[in-house]
Amino acid sequence: MFDDFFTRAVVGGVGLALFAGPLGCFIVWRRLAYFGDTLAHSALLGVAMALLLDMNITLTVFIISVVVSMLLILLQRKSVLTSDALLGLLAHGTLAIGLVFLAFMTWVRVDLMGFLFGDILAITVEDIAVIWFGGITVVIILSVIWKSLLASTVSYEIAVAEGLKPDLANLVFMVLMAGIIAIAMKIVGVLLITALLIIPAATSRKFSVSPEIMAVIASIFGAASVWLGLEGSLKWDTPAGPSIVVAALAFFIISLLPLPKFKRQENEKHNPSSASEVSNQ
Repeated sequence: MFDDFFTRAVVGGVGLALFAGPLGCFIVWRRLAYFGDTLAHSALLGVAMALLLDMNITLTVFIISVVVSMLLILLQRKSVLTSDALLGLLAHGTLAIGLVFLAFMTWVRVDLMGFLFGDILAITVEDIAVIWFGGITVVIILSVIWKSLLASTVSYEIAVAEGLKPDLANLVFMVLMAGIIAIAMKIVGVLLITALLIIPAATSRKFSVSPEIMAVIASIFGAASVWLGLEGSLKWDTPAGPSIVVAALAFFIISLLPLPKFKRQENEKHNPSSASEVSNQ
């Protein structure tokens, strides 16, 4: 079944898109695009450490991403710098350190372009197992903290008042983000991970009447982007990772076209927790 490289690419890419969709929605709702970008940049440092210590790359990227997340929380509490300044510092700092480490490791041949832009056509059956097992784990954990995370997205104070432990939910969310970025790196690469998380979620806003529906639609748009991008890559001999992102961008542009909205507006009148209200917090 998985003997064909194109089949492996589709199965792995669609799996990643399905699991990244709900997380991408929270990135959009919370305006955390730069946070996702910071974790994606830190992935290259994880690659360098994995090669230096002869460890599994996916596991090392996950560990480094979690460390960067915890470091961000610590710096936010102790630093006078704003969050966006700290994110910029961590993003470019970890990326630069990773590149310097790789430059010093002259005994290792590194496909830097593969890490930066991904190589979905080279994924193996083992990679597919990691994507689906890791993705299912992420979605299960996200479903457990969904109520608390959504409530804190709307209002942190209300979430605390209701005893939903928003701080713990936020911490778990950061770990889940690190997990998705670790398993996504081989498919779309360090520089395109954030795009795959954000663009399908942004596209789904126009077609959603609740946060849950938005998460499902984001997954569908992401999966469709993977399939369309891979088909285009095969037909026109273009890079697979960037082709997937271009397909996602095409869906987003189409979503901007004027479409009938009366049905969505009517639903929103009866649904005070609509996706549009959450995303505008």
